[in-house]
Amino acid sequence: MTDWPALARALHVAAVVHWIGGLMFVTSVVLPSLGNLAPKQRAAGFAEIERRFARQARISVAIAGATGFYLLHAFGLWSALADPHMWRLAAMLALWIVFAIMLFVAEPLFLHDLFDRYAATDPVAAHALLLRMHRMLTIIAIIVIIGTVAGAHGLDF
Repeated sequence: MTDWPALARALHVAAVVHWIGGLMFVTSVVLPSLGNLAPKQRAAGFAEIERRFARQARISVAIAGATGFYLLHAFGLWSALADPHMWRLAAMLALWIVFAIMLFVAEPLFLHDLFDRYAATDPVAAHALLLRMHRMLTIIAIIVIIGTVAGAHGLDF
């Protein structure tokens, strides 16, 4: 008999590893490397890389969301979202919501155009903003991951 929650958890972890690992790669390798290009080339370089990864990230974020909601249901954890000792569940959900909105709503509807216009007028500031935002999201993601894994292994803080 198939252990559906175990399979969902494995898919969930794989999706999060791809999604957040990609975020960390973009933040720590791609964006700093683009800083070595001429300012007017940075936005185009980022767009080329980001558009390829965004497709993959959308799949990973969708899988993480579907499996996460399934796990909340399968383990009856909906009420735990309001428990302060289970802050990591709410933090995972909040992080997922931010990325889902960014990847599925904001980027396709207006964020790409907004960033392209900003980069055309001030490419150095646009690159700096992009790097700051990615660093902030990466730090938040690391905190959520550490809290989640520690909590899953009995550490309550």
